[in-house]
Amino acid sequence: MSTLTASPQTLSEETFRQLRDFIYEKTGIYIPDNKKYFLENRLSRVIKEKNLRSYDDYLYYLKYSATKADIARLFDAVTTNETFFFREPQQFEVLASNLIPQIVKENAQMGRKDIKIWSAACSTGEEPYTIAMILLEKTELMTIRKEIYASDISESVLMSARRGMYGGYSVRNIPPQYMAKYFKDSGGVYILSENVKTLVKFMNINLIEEREVRQLKGIDIVFCRNVLIYFDDKAKKKVVSLIYDVLRPKGYLFIGTSESLHNITRAFRPVVINKVIVYQKV
Repeated sequence: MSTLTASPQTLSEETFRQLRDFIYEKTGIYIPDNKKYFLENRLSRVIKEKNLRSYDDYLYYLKYSATKADIARLFDAVTTNETFFFREPQQFEVLASNLIPQIVKENAQMGRKDIKIWSAACSTGEEPYTIAMILLEKTELMTIRKEIYASDISESVLMSARRGMYGGYSVRNIPPQYMAKYFKDSGGVYILSENVKTLVKFMNINLIEEREVRQLKGIDIVFCRNVLIYFDDKAKKKVVSLIYDVLRPKGYLFIGTSESLHNITRAFRPVVINKVIVYQKV
């Protein structure tokens, strides 16, 4: 018997365009025409999970029945949650040696005894937990209130992050002294210590949703690394503008070492510290 509905293995051009537009509207992620095969491959798994018959059925489901969890699952499917501890370590060196001492001094002059850092699109938590360990290592911060916010659009990666349990791939770049001090090896599963975990507050935030981002304010440093690559220029400008708004005056933004804010905004000026570019709010 013939059917008008495409099988999950074939994604028509029209359905691809509608799915692409839906993803863009909800997340700011833009999928170009030459990535149709990528979307087909990633979404076929979700369709099987949902016991749906086709990409058309999935599109209909997203438009009329999807919950926030369904949108998060869609986001999960189309992004890569590739991350590990101490990724791009030269940025963490600048954070520890240059920015933290400077910000603590500036905050003290304004009567603030705290430091606030936001890890945006934190995935499974390796980045904010790296930041937490760096802060714990700095004895001069013992009397300073340390607030680390970590956000992602995906509830499933946030649940994983809150558990604080990692495999060998995630921990392979951790310096031995950190490994010995903050992790317990349980048969190849590395369990993070509670004093690191308690420093980080995880939140579900979609970076293009103003209302969600505005939950944060007075942030000293934002890490938004290897995230903007998923957005087109319009969405990049919106995300960077919302980050600008939550940063304190002269606050700092780290993006991925292969990324740039050139042609995106003039609201941040690039500052070079030990060959590392960090962007400062103008």
